[in-house]
Amino acid sequence: MEKHKWYSLYGQVMERSNLVDAFQKVKANRGAAGMDGETVRQFGAQLDQNLAEIERQLREKRYSPSPVRRHYIEKIDGSLRPLGIPTVRDRVVQQALLNVLDRHAVFESKFLDMSYGFRPGRSARMAMRRIKAHLEEGYTWVVDADLKSYFDTIPHERLMAFVAEEISDGSVLRLIRSWLTAGVMDEGRITYPKTGTPQGGVVSPLLANVYLHYFDVKMTEYGYRVVRYADDFVILCENKNRAKTAKGLMAQILEGELDLTVHPEKTRIVHVGKGFEFLGWHVMKVFGRLLFRPRKKAQQRFKDKVRELTPRQGGRPLSAVIHRLNALLRGWGRYFGVGHVKGLFEILDQWVRMRVRSVAFRKKAQPEWNWRLPTDQLTRLGLVSLLQDCYVPR
Repeated sequence: MEKHKWYSLYGQVMERSNLVDAFQKVKANRGAAGMDGETVRQFGAQLDQNLAEIERQLREKRYSPSPVRRHYIEKIDGSLRPLGIPTVRDRVVQQALLNVLDRHAVFESKFLDMSYGFRPGRSARMAMRRIKAHLEEGYTWVVDADLKSYFDTIPHERLMAFVAEEISDGSVLRLIRSWLTAGVMDEGRITYPKTGTPQGGVVSPLLANVYLHYFDVKMTEYGYRVVRYADDFVILCENKNRAKTAKGLMAQILEGELDLTVHPEKTRIVHVGKGFEFLGWHVMKVFGRLLFRPRKKAQQRFKDKVRELTPRQGGRPLSAVIHRLNALLRGWGRYFGVGHVKGLFEILDQWVRMRVRSVAFRKKAQPEWNWRLPTDQLTRLGLVSLLQDCYVPR
């Protein structure tokens, strides 16, 4: 049976209704400005004019993306992760293409079940549930793997070959290639890397999944249990020898066939009894019981963020402090609330309330606030609780 390939997608990308929907999604993500300095709000102020210009350039096949703006964010381990932030215009066009690809499940229909990152209806919590299931089935030896600078080292030609396996529309292929070769502006200097799809672009997560799909297929063909979230993955095996074989095969595929680099220091074989970390979790088996807890660095980052939101100096009203704090509490609590965290959440709740009381104490001259603020009064003021509002019993 001949494989189905997509020939006519470009016309759907430039449809005005699709461009409008793409802008609304870009707006909802509230990203920063690109190298031209134009914000989402500024772009939206002239929306009809801007979308008409994008549509015209796409129709005349004169659209050319701007270089992305390099920006660095700190990772949990203290190192810096390089991001590439496209202009708002380029993000709209990328989202317009992504809309079309998702609508037809061009790549989603081929991705395997063991991949969870940046896919509709999938999440990191689902990946952790899959890991738990494999561990309970007896796959307790883990290849804890790490790819070195994955997004910046993806070979363009091999990536485009994988894309072309599903898409034959030359205009769409040229569009994707133009984003890969648009260049990067870093400290006022533009470079044109020969590899990589910078993190920060709308289509970058999809392209990253497309490239690692080959690895997914190969490891599955050899019978290995792999759980992958974007470029983070673990291989779960039934014994140590099987894990050693998996590690060698993994390196052969990733380095020998895909021209990627497996991080030599961060890749290891470990038994679950010793514990391993994945997606912010620390997983360990203690006295026959699997425990899932937020890793120490994740807890520290949470506390650092709470301190940032409850500063010792600052004129923000207590109601505004609580409002901003609640967004962090809900997000962090819902992510980690499916683990064995009841005792931890109780401790963190007490600590957060102490921070809020310290803010109230500094505002005690304002008669509308009782700076002592017992727990029930904090609740009435709207402060959520990691334990009561977010904890999901196992």
